[in-house]
Amino acid sequence: MQHQGAGQLFSDPSANRARSVFAAKPRALTDKLTTVKDAVSRLIHNGDYLAVGGFGADRIPTAIVHEILRQGQQDLRFAGHTATHDFQLLCAGCLTGRGKTLAAVDIAYVVGLEARGLSPHARRVMESGTVAFTEWSNYALAVRLKAAAMGLPFLPARTMLGTDTFAHSAGRVIECPFTGETLLALPALYPDVAAIHVHEADRYGNCRIRGTTVADLELARAAQRLIITCERLIPHDEIRRDPTQTAIPFFCVDAVCEVPYGSFPGNMPYEYFSDEEHLRQWLEVEKDLEGFKTFLEKTIYGVQDFNEYLHLCGGLPRMQELRRQEFLLHRGK
Repeated sequence: MQHQGAGQLFSDPSANRARSVFAAKPRALTDKLTTVKDAVSRLIHNGDYLAVGGFGADRIPTAIVHEILRQGQQDLRFAGHTATHDFQLLCAGCLTGRGKTLAAVDIAYVVGLEARGLSPHARRVMESGTVAFTEWSNYALAVRLKAAAMGLPFLPARTMLGTDTFAHSAGRVIECPFTGETLLALPALYPDVAAIHVHEADRYGNCRIRGTTVADLELARAAQRLIITCERLIPHDEIRRDPTQTAIPFFCVDAVCEVPYGSFPGNMPYEYFSDEEHLRQWLEVEKDLEGFKTFLEKTIYGVQDFNEYLHLCGGLPRMQELRRQEFLLHRGK
């Protein structure tokens, strides 16, 4: 039996070294409200390991990823856990003349935009051989984040044993000391920085999420630095009135940015539907590299911020239509 996957580890699984970073993190209830531009410039650095919250095109922090491209951060390592448009965007940063946004990726789900199809450019980037990768299952990456959230260097699991995915992972086969059973040791994943989009937050970083959270609660506790973008900024007194709704507490958070429609063109549960026409436009325009470069210059590099991007994509009337679609969906119409 193969006892170790052949893949590389792109992050340090040491709980003790991560603990020293967390121990130095301020715990005071301080005002963390800032702009997306400031948050990205202060908290995301060349070579960082980046993780992005959400699930597929659901609740992704699009504004943060756009700003990473505009500021030109290079050689990021990335957690490709249920990644769709976020990975598509990061691959858009891997174009001749603009450096290389991605250096390595832990792959569980990337390139595909679910039922919408495959991203031609993300496929182009991954097939070029310029981005290192190690394979995992979605569950395995979730377990790795769970281990980090628990302050451990690894967790045992049964996933991937006997599969080609294990062969291309960095997991290791171990024997349970109590039963002698064969298990897979999954190394903890402590991202240098994470970005998570939520429904509501106060200026200190207390966050509310409606709908599925997938691995975001673990991610918030595993990341050494955390940027929150929110649909709405709410008063701290509102948080205090019902603390049971707080999904991510303030002491995990380093920056809070209010970004209405911040998951666009992805969806936001109970807020607005995904813009399927715009996502189809992305998939179509990526087919021709020169045309794709022109598209990116217009929509991302040529705008000042995410608000300008939304304006180019139809502005408030389009956003209101996506809200109407989400409302009708939940009414079953």
